[in-house]
Amino acid sequence: MSADRTVPTVVKLGGSCLDDLDGTWWDDLARHGRDRPLVLVHGWSKPLRKLDARYSEPSAILRDRYGNQSRWTTPEVIEDIKTVSAVLAEDVLTRLESRGITAERLLGSDGLVSAGEGERWWWREKQLVELENLVGPITGVDPAPLKNLQPGHAYLVTPLARNAAGQEVNTDADRAAAAIAGATGAQDLVLVTDVGHLLIDGEPVRRISARDAAAFRDKGAKGGMRKKLRAAGEALEQGVERVVIGSAAVTELLAGSTGTVITRAATPTTGASA
Repeated sequence: MSADRTVPTVVKLGGSCLDDLDGTWWDDLARHGRDRPLVLVHGWSKPLRKLDARYSEPSAILRDRYGNQSRWTTPEVIEDIKTVSAVLAEDVLTRLESRGITAERLLGSDGLVSAGEGERWWWREKQLVELENLVGPITGVDPAPLKNLQPGHAYLVTPLARNAAGQEVNTDADRAAAAIAGATGAQDLVLVTDVGHLLIDGEPVRRISARDAAAFRDKGAKGGMRKKLRAAGEALEQGVERVVIGSAAVTELLAGSTGTVITRAATPTTGASA
Protein backbone atom coordinates (compact mmCIF):
# COMPACT_ATOMS: atom_id res chain seq x y z
CA MET A 1 0.00 0.00 0.00
CA SER A 2 1.28 3.48 -0.84
CA ALA A 3 2.71 5.54 1.99
CA ASP A 4 0.90 8.60 0.59
CA ARG A 5 -2.07 8.98 2.91
CA THR A 6 -3.87 11.26 0.43
CA VAL A 7 -4.31 8.39 -2.06
CA PRO A 8 -7.89 7.13 -1.67
CA THR A 9 -9.59 3.79 -1.84
CA VAL A 10 -12.41 4.13 -4.37
CA VAL A 11 -15.55 2.11 -3.66
CA LYS A 12 -18.52 1.81 -6.03
CA LEU A 13 -21.73 1.10 -4.09
CA GLY A 14 -24.24 -0.70 -6.29
CA GLY A 15 -27.69 0.85 -6.25
CA SER A 16 -29.26 -2.60 -6.05
CA CYS A 17 -27.37 -3.65 -2.91
CA LEU A 18 -27.31 -0.57 -0.68
CA ASP A 19 -30.31 -1.71 1.34
CA ASP A 20 -28.51 -4.98 2.13
CA LEU A 21 -25.38 -3.40 3.66
CA ASP A 22 -25.84 -3.81 7.42
CA GLY A 23 -24.23 -2.02 10.33
CA THR A 24 -21.20 -4.31 10.46
CA TRP A 25 -20.46 -3.53 6.80
CA TRP A 26 -20.44 0.20 7.56
CA ASP A 27 -18.35 -0.39 10.71
CA ASP A 28 -15.75 -2.11 8.56
CA LEU A 29 -15.76 0.67 5.96
CA ALA A 30 -15.27 3.28 8.69
CA ARG A 31 -12.28 1.37 10.11
CA HIS A 32 -10.71 1.33 6.67
CA GLY A 33 -11.56 5.00 6.22
CA ARG A 34 -9.60 5.98 9.32
CA ASP A 35 -6.44 4.83 7.55
CA ARG A 36 -7.23 5.86 3.96
CA PRO A 37 -9.30 8.58 2.32
CA LEU A 38 -12.50 7.22 0.80
CA VAL A 39 -14.20 8.12 -2.45
CA LEU A 40 -17.56 6.38 -2.72
CA VAL A 41 -19.44 6.36 -6.02
CA HIS A 42 -23.06 5.27 -5.77
CA GLY A 43 -25.58 3.78 -8.14
CA TRP A 44 -29.28 4.59 -8.07
CA SER A 45 -31.08 1.88 -10.02
CA LYS A 46 -33.18 0.47 -7.18
CA PRO A 47 -34.11 3.83 -5.57
CA LEU A 48 -35.13 5.16 -8.99
CA ARG A 49 -37.42 2.17 -9.58
CA LYS A 50 -38.97 2.72 -6.17
CA LEU A 51 -39.62 6.37 -6.99
CA ASP A 52 -41.74 5.65 -10.05
CA ALA A 53 -42.94 2.41 -11.62
CA ARG A 54 -42.14 3.69 -15.11
CA TYR A 55 -38.44 3.19 -14.40
CA SER A 56 -39.03 -0.56 -14.25
CA GLU A 57 -40.72 -0.70 -17.65
CA PRO A 58 -38.83 -1.97 -20.71
CA SER A 59 -39.42 1.39 -22.42
CA ALA A 60 -37.15 3.02 -19.83
CA ILE A 61 -34.13 1.26 -21.34
CA LEU A 62 -32.72 2.00 -24.79
CA ARG A 63 -30.42 -0.16 -26.91
CA ASP A 64 -28.16 1.53 -29.44
CA ARG A 65 -27.07 0.33 -32.87
CA TYR A 66 -24.01 -1.34 -31.29
CA GLY A 67 -26.05 -3.31 -28.75
CA ASN A 68 -25.21 -1.16 -25.72
CA GLN A 69 -27.99 -0.46 -23.23
CA SER A 70 -28.72 2.85 -21.55
CA ARG A 71 -31.44 4.36 -19.42
CA TRP A 72 -33.50 6.77 -21.50
CA THR A 73 -32.51 9.99 -19.78
CA THR A 74 -34.45 13.23 -20.20
CA PRO A 75 -34.12 16.42 -18.12
CA GLU A 76 -36.93 15.06 -15.93
CA VAL A 77 -35.00 11.83 -15.35
CA ILE A 78 -31.90 13.84 -14.36
CA GLU A 79 -34.01 15.62 -11.74
CA ASP A 80 -35.39 12.31 -10.47
CA ILE A 81 -31.85 10.93 -10.23
CA LYS A 82 -30.91 13.97 -8.15
CA THR A 83 -33.97 13.51 -5.95
CA VAL A 84 -33.27 9.87 -5.08
CA SER A 85 -29.54 10.52 -4.82
CA ALA A 86 -30.06 13.29 -2.28
CA VAL A 87 -32.04 10.92 -0.04
CA LEU A 88 -29.46 8.17 -0.52
CA ALA A 89 -26.62 10.59 0.23
CA GLU A 90 -28.21 11.75 3.47
CA ASP A 91 -28.41 8.14 4.64
CA VAL A 92 -24.82 7.28 3.63
CA LEU A 93 -23.32 10.44 5.13
CA THR A 94 -25.22 9.87 8.38
CA ARG A 95 -23.92 6.29 8.59
CA LEU A 96 -20.34 7.44 8.08
CA GLU A 97 -20.47 10.44 10.38
CA SER A 98 -21.99 8.37 13.19
CA ARG A 99 -18.87 6.20 12.90
CA GLY A 100 -16.40 9.08 13.07
CA ILE A 101 -15.85 9.65 9.35
CA THR A 102 -16.54 13.16 8.09
CA ALA A 103 -18.23 13.04 4.72
CA GLU A 104 -19.53 15.24 1.95
CA ARG A 105 -21.50 14.72 -1.23
CA LEU A 106 -20.24 15.81 -4.62
CA LEU A 107 -22.09 15.77 -7.94
CA GLY A 108 -19.84 14.52 -10.70
CA SER A 109 -21.33 17.24 -12.89
CA ASP A 110 -19.90 19.93 -10.59
CA GLY A 111 -16.52 19.97 -12.29
CA LEU A 112 -15.42 16.41 -11.47
CA VAL A 113 -16.53 14.27 -14.44
CA SER A 114 -16.59 15.28 -18.11
CA ALA A 115 -18.54 13.42 -20.78
CA GLY A 116 -18.40 13.19 -24.54
CA GLU A 117 -21.19 13.30 -27.07
CA GLY A 118 -23.76 10.58 -26.54
CA GLU A 119 -25.17 8.15 -29.08
CA ARG A 120 -28.20 9.54 -30.91
CA TRP A 121 -29.51 6.45 -32.74
CA TRP A 122 -31.50 3.94 -30.72
CA TRP A 123 -33.72 0.96 -31.41
CA ARG A 124 -37.38 1.65 -30.69
CA GLU A 125 -39.99 -0.94 -31.70
CA LYS A 126 -37.47 -2.69 -34.00
CA GLN A 127 -36.52 0.53 -35.78
CA LEU A 128 -33.48 2.77 -35.43
CA VAL A 129 -34.67 6.26 -34.58
CA GLU A 130 -32.86 9.42 -33.57
CA LEU A 131 -33.54 10.26 -29.93
CA GLU A 132 -32.24 12.88 -27.55
CA ASN A 133 -30.81 10.91 -24.65
CA LEU A 134 -28.88 12.75 -21.95
CA VAL A 135 -26.12 10.21 -21.49
CA GLY A 136 -22.49 10.39 -22.46
CA PRO A 137 -19.25 8.44 -22.24
CA ILE A 138 -16.74 9.66 -19.68
CA THR A 139 -13.92 11.62 -21.29
CA GLY A 140 -12.08 12.83 -18.20
CA VAL A 141 -11.97 13.42 -14.47
CA ASP A 142 -10.58 16.54 -12.82
CA PRO A 143 -9.75 15.54 -9.23
CA ALA A 144 -9.45 19.19 -8.11
CA PRO A 145 -12.94 19.21 -6.48
CA LEU A 146 -11.75 16.38 -4.20
CA LYS A 147 -9.95 18.92 -2.04
CA ASN A 148 -9.90 17.03 1.23
CA LEU A 149 -8.44 13.60 0.51
CA GLN A 150 -7.22 12.52 3.90
CA PRO A 151 -7.81 9.66 6.34
CA GLY A 152 -11.04 10.07 8.24
CA HIS A 153 -12.80 11.86 5.40
CA ALA A 154 -15.03 10.49 2.63
CA TYR A 155 -16.56 11.86 -0.54
CA LEU A 156 -19.80 10.44 -1.89
CA VAL A 157 -19.99 11.05 -5.64
CA THR A 158 -23.22 11.05 -7.61
CA PRO A 159 -22.05 9.94 -11.08
CA LEU A 160 -23.55 12.60 -13.27
CA ALA A 161 -21.27 14.38 -15.73
CA ARG A 162 -21.10 17.55 -17.80
CA ASN A 163 -20.66 17.42 -21.58
CA ALA A 164 -18.96 19.95 -23.87
CA ALA A 165 -22.29 21.70 -24.45
CA GLY A 166 -22.67 22.23 -20.71
CA GLN A 167 -25.49 19.71 -20.37
CA GLU A 168 -25.77 17.59 -17.27
CA VAL A 169 -25.80 13.95 -18.38
CA ASN A 170 -26.17 10.47 -16.96
CA THR A 171 -23.15 8.18 -17.09
CA ASP A 172 -22.28 4.66 -15.97
CA ALA A 173 -21.46 4.52 -12.24
CA ASP A 174 -18.95 1.64 -12.49
CA ARG A 175 -17.00 3.36 -15.24
CA ALA A 176 -17.19 6.68 -13.39
CA ALA A 177 -15.67 4.97 -10.35
CA ALA A 178 -12.92 3.54 -12.57
CA ALA A 179 -12.13 6.94 -14.06
CA ILE A 180 -12.05 8.57 -10.62
CA ALA A 181 -9.77 5.84 -9.31
CA GLY A 182 -7.38 6.41 -12.19
CA ALA A 183 -7.41 10.20 -11.85
CA THR A 184 -6.72 10.12 -8.09
CA GLY A 185 -3.91 7.56 -8.28
CA ALA A 186 -5.88 4.98 -6.31
CA GLN A 187 -4.29 1.57 -5.99
CA ASP A 188 -7.59 -0.17 -5.33
CA LEU A 189 -11.07 -0.01 -6.83
CA VAL A 190 -13.76 -2.00 -5.03
CA LEU A 191 -17.01 -2.71 -6.88
CA VAL A 192 -19.56 -3.68 -4.22
CA THR A 193 -22.46 -5.52 -5.79
CA ASP A 194 -25.14 -8.09 -4.93
CA VAL A 195 -23.12 -11.10 -6.16
CA GLY A 196 -20.29 -12.73 -4.27
CA HIS A 197 -17.97 -13.45 -7.21
CA LEU A 198 -17.56 -13.30 -10.93
CA LEU A 199 -18.84 -16.64 -12.22
CA ILE A 200 -17.44 -18.40 -15.26
CA ASP A 201 -19.22 -21.60 -16.33
CA GLY A 202 -21.01 -21.49 -12.97
CA GLU A 203 -17.77 -21.52 -10.99
CA PRO A 204 -16.68 -18.66 -8.72
CA VAL A 205 -13.51 -16.92 -9.83
CA ARG A 206 -11.14 -15.79 -7.08
CA ARG A 207 -8.44 -14.17 -9.24
CA ILE A 208 -8.29 -13.31 -12.92
CA SER A 209 -6.05 -11.26 -15.20
CA ALA A 210 -7.29 -8.19 -17.00
CA ARG A 211 -6.75 -9.98 -20.30
CA ASP A 212 -8.84 -13.01 -19.32
CA ALA A 213 -11.51 -10.80 -17.77
CA ALA A 214 -11.77 -8.82 -21.02
CA ALA A 215 -12.08 -12.03 -23.04
CA PHE A 216 -14.92 -13.25 -20.83
CA ARG A 217 -16.55 -9.81 -20.92
CA ASP A 218 -16.75 -9.93 -24.71
CA LYS A 219 -17.84 -13.56 -25.04
CA GLY A 220 -19.69 -14.68 -21.92
CA ALA A 221 -20.56 -11.89 -19.48
CA LYS A 222 -24.03 -10.38 -19.45
CA GLY A 223 -25.81 -7.30 -18.14
CA GLY A 224 -24.30 -5.52 -15.17
CA MET A 225 -21.29 -7.81 -14.92
CA ARG A 226 -20.26 -6.93 -18.45
CA LYS A 227 -20.16 -3.26 -17.47
CA LYS A 228 -18.22 -4.04 -14.32
CA LEU A 229 -15.59 -5.94 -16.25
CA ARG A 230 -15.29 -3.07 -18.72
CA ALA A 231 -14.86 -0.66 -15.81
CA ALA A 232 -12.24 -2.93 -14.26
CA GLY A 233 -10.24 -2.98 -17.48
CA GLU A 234 -10.40 0.81 -17.77
CA ALA A 235 -9.25 1.26 -14.17
CA LEU A 236 -6.26 -1.05 -14.64
CA GLU A 237 -5.33 0.72 -17.87
CA GLN A 238 -5.24 3.99 -15.91
CA GLY A 239 -2.79 2.65 -13.33
CA VAL A 240 -5.03 1.14 -10.66
CA GLU A 241 -3.27 -1.96 -9.32
CA ARG A 242 -6.29 -4.15 -8.64
CA VAL A 243 -10.04 -4.19 -8.91
CA VAL A 244 -12.15 -6.32 -6.56
CA ILE A 245 -15.75 -7.32 -7.26
CA GLY A 246 -17.94 -8.82 -4.53
CA SER A 247 -20.60 -8.43 -1.88
CA ALA A 248 -18.57 -8.61 1.35
CA ALA A 249 -16.95 -6.08 3.66
CA VAL A 250 -14.39 -3.84 1.98
CA THR A 251 -11.45 -5.04 4.09
CA GLU A 252 -12.32 -8.68 3.32
CA LEU A 253 -12.49 -7.91 -0.39
CA LEU A 254 -9.17 -6.06 -0.28
CA ALA A 255 -7.59 -8.94 1.65
CA GLY A 256 -8.62 -11.30 -1.15
CA SER A 257 -10.44 -13.63 1.23
CA THR A 258 -13.62 -13.33 -0.81
CA GLY A 259 -14.80 -11.77 -4.04
CA THR A 260 -12.95 -11.67 -7.36
CA VAL A 261 -9.62 -9.86 -7.70
CA ILE A 262 -8.67 -8.56 -11.15
CA THR A 263 -5.08 -7.50 -11.85
CA ARG A 264 -2.95 -6.79 -14.90
CA ALA A 265 -0.77 -9.85 -14.18
CA ALA A 266 -1.76 -13.34 -15.33
CA THR A 267 -3.42 -15.33 -12.54
CA PRO A 268 -5.44 -18.54 -12.13
CA THR A 269 -9.03 -17.97 -13.22
CA THR A 270 -11.37 -20.35 -11.43
CA GLY A 271 -11.97 -22.20 -8.19
CA ALA A 272 -13.46 -20.84 -5.00
CA SER A 273 -10.43 -22.00 -3.04
CA ALA A 274 -7.79 -20.93 -5.58
